Order: sequence, then C-alpha cells, then structure tokens
Amino acid sequence: MKKHFFALFFFFLTFISSAQKSEFVFTPISDSLIENANAVVRLNQLDINIVSQREMSMKTQRIVTVINEKGLREIDAYQYYDKRTTVKNIEAIIYDASGKEIKKIKRKDFIDESSASGSTLFSDNRYLYLDYTPISYPFSVIFNCEIQTSTTAFIPAWFPLSGYFLSIEKSVLNVTYPNKLGFRKKESQFSVFNIKKTSDTDTKLSYVTTNILAQKPEDYSPAFRDLYPKVVMSLEYFNLEGVDGNAKDWKEYGKWFSDKILTGTTVLSAETIAKIKAVVGNETDPIKKAKIVYQFMQEKSRYVSIQVGIGGWKPMLAGDVDRLGYGDCKALSNYTRALLDAVGVPSYYTELYGDSDLMDIDEDFFSIQGNHAILCVPDKDKYVFLECTSQSDPFGYQANFTDNRKVIVIKPDGGEIIRTKIYDPIENKQYSKGSFAIDENGFFSGKINILSEGSQYGIRERVEKLQPTEKESHYKNYWNNINNLKLGKITFTNDKDNIRFTEEAQISAIDYGNIAANKMIFTVDAFNQSSVNIKRIRNRKNPFQIQRGYLDSDEIEINLPTGFTIEFLPSNFELKGKFGEYKTEIIKKENNKLTYKRSMLLNKGKYSNKEYDEYRLFMEQISRNDNAKIILIKN
Repeated sequence: MKKHFFALFFFFLTFISSAQKSEFVFTPISDSLIENANAVVRLNQLDINIVSQREMSMKTQRIVTVINEKGLREIDAYQYYDKRTTVKNIEAIIYDASGKEIKKIKRKDFIDESSASGSTLFSDNRYLYLDYTPISYPFSVIFNCEIQTSTTAFIPAWFPLSGYFLSIEKSVLNVTYPNKLGFRKKESQFSVFNIKKTSDTDTKLSYVTTNILAQKPEDYSPAFRDLYPKVVMSLEYFNLEGVDGNAKDWKEYGKWFSDKILTGTTVLSAETIAKIKAVVGNETDPIKKAKIVYQFMQEKSRYVSIQVGIGGWKPMLAGDVDRLGYGDCKALSNYTRALLDAVGVPSYYTELYGDSDLMDIDEDFFSIQGNHAILCVPDKDKYVFLECTSQSDPFGYQANFTDNRKVIVIKPDGGEIIRTKIYDPIENKQYSKGSFAIDENGFFSGKINILSEGSQYGIRERVEKLQPTEKESHYKNYWNNINNLKLGKITFTNDKDNIRFTEEAQISAIDYGNIAANKMIFTVDAFNQSSVNIKRIRNRKNPFQIQRGYLDSDEIEINLPTGFTIEFLPSNFELKGKFGEYKTEIIKKENNKLTYKRSMLLNKGKYSNKEYDEYRLFMEQISRNDNAKIILIKN
C-alpha cells in the first residue's frame, strides 16, 4: 500500500513545445521501476548528427526522478567542452514531487570549471555542471544540452542502463551520418533487455528501449560494461583534435598514429644522446640496456597529467620532457622510447586501458580506445612492457594495473593487438616463515618473514612508503585476528632485480591464549588467516570472476607454554577443487613445539552464476579451518 501511495507523486515530465509555451504531461511511475531504484530515468534521448568528417553535433534530453540522496549521481547534468567543442545550449529545470516547477537553471547558473585537478598540471578542457542541493525527495530534473564539435574520432557509446540501482522508463538513441565516412557499430548484450532497433540504413541508426528495472550489484561479477547492453560506434574517416585520420582496422590505425601523431616527437638534444650513451656504456644486451635506460628515466622524471589540445592523445616532445623533467603517461612512454632509440634498442608506443580491473582493447572493433600509455620492448620472441609513470616500479613489472589485457602496440608498419603479461597464480606468491610462543599466561610473542612476488609484490611493497601511523594501522588491520596487538621492529627489503618484497616483523599480544580453569585455547593460524567474506546471494543472476589467483605458503613454528600438554589438536585438512587447493598440517616436535604448515592456491577464472554457492562454500571451509584452535590442559 505504501508503494502505491508513493508512486502517485512520481511523474513523467514529457516536454511538448509550442510557439509560446511548454506543457508537461504527468503519468505515474510503476511500482516495478521504483523497486531497488535510487533514481528513475523517465527519458534519456541522445541525438547524434555526424555532418562530415570534421563536424558532429549532439543533443541530449534527460529526465530523471531522484528518489533519495544516493540517486543524485544519476542526474548527469554536465558537459565537457574545449576549443574544438562548443556548448550551444545547456539548461535544467527542477520539479518537486507534485510536479511543480521550483527552479530553472540556465547556462550562467551552471558551474564552469577547468578539468585540471589532482595530478593534472595543464588542461584546456573545461566542464559545466549542475550543482543543486534538493530541499526534499523525491524531485525531478529535466536536463537539455546541445554541443557541436569538430572531433569525430569519439562517438559516445550508448548504454541504455548506465548503473546499478537505476531504472529506465525510456531510452532512445538516434544517429545520422553520411554514408561516405565508413560508419560502423557493434552491439553487445542485447539479449539481456528488450531493445528495439527502429532504424538501420546507410545514413541512420536508431534504438529504443523501455521499462528496464533497477539491477542490484553482485559480488565478484564481471564489469558492468560486460554484463549489460551497449552500442559502440566509430568512423573509418574521422578527425582527432584537428588531425584528419582514416582507419578501418587496428593495423591501419597504428600506421596512421605512427605517421601523423608520433612522427617528430622523439627528437633529443645531442647532449642528452651523448649522456644516455655514456650511462649505458659498453652494454650490448638490448634488455639490459633497456633496464639501464628505464632506471635513468625514473630518476630524472616524474608524472603529471597534461590535457592541452591534442595533448590528450599526442605525447609531449621528448626534448621538452627531458628539459622539464615531467610528463604524463604518453610523454614519459614516448621519452623512454626516444632514449632507447638513442642507444639502439627498438620499442613501441602502446595504448591500453590501465586499471586494477582487467579490461581489453576490443580487438574485433576498431575505435579509438584506451585511457593509458605504456612502452613495449621486444625481447626475442616475447615482449617486455614498461610502466613509465612510476618512479619506483621494477623493470617490466605489470601486475595489478596493466597485466593480462589486450593492448594496441603502435609499430611503424601498423598496429598490432598483443596481450600483456599473464601472472599465473603460482607467480603471485607469498611465502611466510616465522614462529611464535605462548607463555603460561596466554601472552603471545612472535616474529614473521613475509616474502611476496607477482601481484602480491605490488600489494605489499606499498607498505614501506606509508607513514608510521599508517603502517601501524595497516598491520593491525592485517592481523586483526590478534587482539591487543603490539608491533615491534619491522624491516623491509625491496629486491627490484628479482621483484621480491620482504617484510620482517616482531609482534606481541596479551591474552592470545584464552585461559579458563585449567585449560588454554588459542588459534593455530596466527599470521595468515583468510579474511575473505563471501556473501550469500539468493537467486544470483550474474556469472562471477576471480581476476587474479595467488599462492600462499606458510611455515610457522609454535612454542607451547611449559606446564601444559595438548588435549586437542586440529586434524590435518586438505581441500581440492576447481577453485583451487588448500592444505594444512600440524607436526608435533620435541620440547613442546609444533610446526604448522599451510598452503592456499586460488585459481583465476570465470564461472557461471550456478557455481557461486560452490565457491562460497569452498572459501567458508578455508576460513573455518584457519580458525581451528588448539586446547591445552595444565599439568
């Protein structure tokens, strides 16, 4: 009953133009669209008109009813612009729950800011955005925007559903284009919702969809973009920030980018060339020379973001980077390419999606893609990829940001799609060796040596850079299974040549052993308990994914208190399945000592929604066994 009453106050505001006035037709939102939704998009219409290779206009009308504070982000009343993109019109109207107009926002009332922020040092991009604080909920916003641009290299993708906890009453895409520009499209995940193609000719493409219900996120799901419908579009003949281009596939794109964008950007002064040659010295091995050059670049330069003109895609001149000592991912990758070229080592500028989540360049559909640049160095029959924005990464290290994804490598004769390094679970290794003692009062004192490699190297080595209070917080969270934890001496060794990070820590805690009457109870696994909490999801819809596997191996010596004997010792445990392997073993030694061994191998992979409960139970068994306890009895 409450829902039906609530729905009466949500109205669809349909804009109808006449010579002198605008009228609105009000219709209620169905209960099904309100369920699980923070906002409901009543209408989202995008009209794209590609006039020529150098001209494109876009009109957006978005009508959103915001149900609660979390729905504010779905208003999407903003627009980026630059010297090649003009905002012809932008406005918004706010309505209260009864449909009464409460505010009209014209262009002058939008906030106009530079997109330069954080690490972005220079940018000529700006954006207009609506800054509105509601008095009450629900309320509705009509947002209208029209832009014109000469950059046709980026046709915005159409996502009928753009996020979770959002319902869509109606979404429309209309695209018109000349047939001579080589327009193409790719549709994905259309079977998920009812999407109708209302036009598909040599010059026009249209879609419409209605009544998409709000979706709830599910843990370990693939990326939203891979689950729900989208249409991506591109042109064979395009313009990128004033530079005409043509490419119908990745090979042609790479050739164009090499010739038109990268040519002339790697010139270095004679002084710099002489310097880098002197640094390399008599070394003849190409990879060893590349390693020397990479270290030189890291020590000399730092990362800043630069978004000026075509600077969003064209690197700064290598000579400028050398002189100024900074650059963005494009500039630093290109600068390193110039240095390597000076010492006779070939390398290739590379574009990709850089993110902790795995995301490929779409090999089957050419469009200008990516958000990051790295460098590719050939090494016989394989490639080494260099992250040039980091002043501390080991040579060739890629885990957690650029690993295991398809990238576009720009070679002089054309582009080539290559997959970056795949870190197998056994490469993502953490080996712990240590000991702890429990005294007759339950006091715990221990020391541990943790050696990390692969993706675990990248996670652990960051700890060394933390401030003292942050380090303390990190370790107390890492060992949150130990109450009253007190940290002692902690040392680090970062072996960049072998890409290994070692932590040595001394810790102690009172009352680790819980004493009751003449018995003491404590958990065997003190140093590496599984903290993964896999939520139960009834009627799961989505498949799930483990993006990176790992291998943990622990060997811990346990010194039992004098005057106690073992009443109960957990049994050895072994678990094997499609998701991995887990094994623990407790070995009795002389002098009241035990050796505890634990190994945990988690496989990466993609699995169906039906397998989720099996995975949850697999991890639950591990967590339960990690919490197994020893019972001692006083002599």
